[in-house]
Amino acid sequence: MQDLTGKTALVTGAASGIGLGIAGALARAGMHLVLADLRPDPLEQAHAAIAANGGRVVSVVTDVSDPASVAAAGSAAEQAFGKLHVLVNNAGVAMHGIPVEQAPPEIWRRVIGVNVMGVIHGIHALLPLIRRHGEGGHVVNTASISGFFVREGRNQGGYAMTKYAVVALSEALEQETKGSGIGVSVLCPGPVRTPFFVSGTASGLTGTARADPTGGFTGRIEPEAVGARVVHAIRHDEFYIFTHANERAVVQARHARIAAALDRADALARGSNRLKPALRLSPAPDGRPR
Repeated sequence: MQDLTGKTALVTGAASGIGLGIAGALARAGMHLVLADLRPDPLEQAHAAIAANGGRVVSVVTDVSDPASVAAAGSAAEQAFGKLHVLVNNAGVAMHGIPVEQAPPEIWRRVIGVNVMGVIHGIHALLPLIRRHGEGGHVVNTASISGFFVREGRNQGGYAMTKYAVVALSEALEQETKGSGIGVSVLCPGPVRTPFFVSGTASGLTGTARADPTGGFTGRIEPEAVGARVVHAIRHDEFYIFTHANERAVVQARHARIAAALDRADALARGSNRLKPALRLSPAPDGRPR
């Protein structure tokens, strides 16, 4: 989608952080905005900020873990602006500082409900609205650089698991929308200056070690920079959207480990092939193959 002017975007998790950064960038690109978030007060503030800069915006309190709530946000988009063109499934919650074996079921349900099912609900309820008008569009799903490796020693396996899932969902969606005029991107940001870790600690989804608002990360960028990166990706139909390149060596090391495992499988399979003639079973006494 090269021309975004006058088209409509719906952004979940839009009240703060990356979601607000994306919403602001889309508004500056000339889009009408539907802001969806679970938190009424921050949502109202985000609405006011975008409207103050001249953007046409509506806001809808939305729980992405509830499919009916997501569908209602889509209805609000069509009622306000007629059509929906861009969907940004951005809402997410943290799960850091909690070992996998110690996380209770209620935390797993909450993290999966938002980070994975929230994306699924968005695709299920809102992608048909983009298909309906036939003008094309774009879907952006927010994963993380943690969708490509698990940071050692940080006890973030549960969070990374959900982000791996978002990468896979996005790869599948790209295949399924091929030729439809609807682009797909998966946003995989590195450290961003947001209240992500503080909100996670307040909700009990991160260990106390993550009460640090930086999450222990350096090199954080502003949400507005992520928003600009997303707008560029939509306009140029990019699939993977990275914000940092400093994790390249870790990702490449993981891929090298996978490649080495495939090489071992290949070597073992070739060895098995050489043994196959000797391993064939003789016919049973009645002449039938065993």
